[in-house]
Amino acid sequence: MTTLLLVRHGETDWNAARRIQGSTDIPLNDTGRVQAAETAAQLVARFDEMLGGAHPLIVSSDLSRARETAQIIAAAFGADEPRLYPHLRERAYGIAEGMTVEDYRARYGEFNRDNVPGAESDLQLRIRAVDAVRRVVRDARRRHAPLDVPVIAVAHGALIGQLIRHASAGELPLPGERLANASTHAFLVERDRLSVQSYAAVPIG
Repeated sequence: MTTLLLVRHGETDWNAARRIQGSTDIPLNDTGRVQAAETAAQLVARFDEMLGGAHPLIVSSDLSRARETAQIIAAAFGADEPRLYPHLRERAYGIAEGMTVEDYRARYGEFNRDNVPGAESDLQLRIRAVDAVRRVVRDARRRHAPLDVPVIAVAHGALIGQLIRHASAGELPLPGERLANASTHAFLVERDRLSVQSYAAVPIG
């Protein structure tokens, strides 16, 4: 049984401008770095209480906005450099990457990726996300057996959202919710079963 905390990366300039990032490698902005540091402090306090100061394992998507968020968290723990997992990357949005949300909706309607050339479907993303979590947890168990060390994985909003939907049998997130930058979402992994312990959502603005 492994505790898995999924953290969305901090803000980027494209987040602030409401541009669709997808797999485009956009770095954190200064606000994102502050958000990451605040989340790091919260996580250190949380794990001090849970583990008496022991370190979780910290991993990340290989996109720079997630990697730098994970590096800020790792530094707060005094932990090793995060291991990178390309499978934790954000959904590919194909030709829509770089569009504003408003432009996207004007051209394609609501977020139905199946009609956007080059975009991953919900099903494709979910399969990749679940596979990524299984890889991360399997590697953590192999590295730390017989201990079951908690894992912090920094990833992306759409990917984390699909994991929440998978683990809640489609009940969460609720309609009208989104996952904020630098938010933390807790899962429990028992063998290959993934369950949601808590998630942090805000109203869609």
